[in-house]
Amino acid sequence: MAVFVCGCATGPKYAEVKKSIPPPAAGEGRIYFFRSNSPWGFAIQPDIRLNDVVVGSSKPGGFFYIDRPAGKYIGAATTETEKTLSFVLAAGETKYIRTSLGSGVLVGRIILNLEDPQKAQAELQTLSITGAVNNGTK
Repeated sequence: MAVFVCGCATGPKYAEVKKSIPPPAAGEGRIYFFRSNSPWGFAIQPDIRLNDVVVGSSKPGGFFYIDRPAGKYIGAATTETEKTLSFVLAAGETKYIRTSLGSGVLVGRIILNLEDPQKAQAELQTLSITGAVNNGTK
């Protein structure tokens, strides 16, 4: 008998915590990073960096968010290669960045893409928070 253990996120669901999430401070925007819940590639959970600072990790079925001042940002994840995403965050704006598994030569790659806000918000409802509010350190 085989036992399958998923390394998926296990914290409270977004739907349970969304009312306790405060708005970003004045002059800041919010960035949500999230990954669909799938058993494929569950062991691949690289750190997510924002402007070279580790802010969380890409966990299947999980999300986290960070608040940052308005400005230019580069999100990145590295497995066998580094994948990046450049974007501009405005004060009061919310960006949603999907991290998804892509194929690689030896190891899957985590790809970062901006997601449509409505689609992202619908998916977030079923995902688990992977940590406390992140201030830029792991």
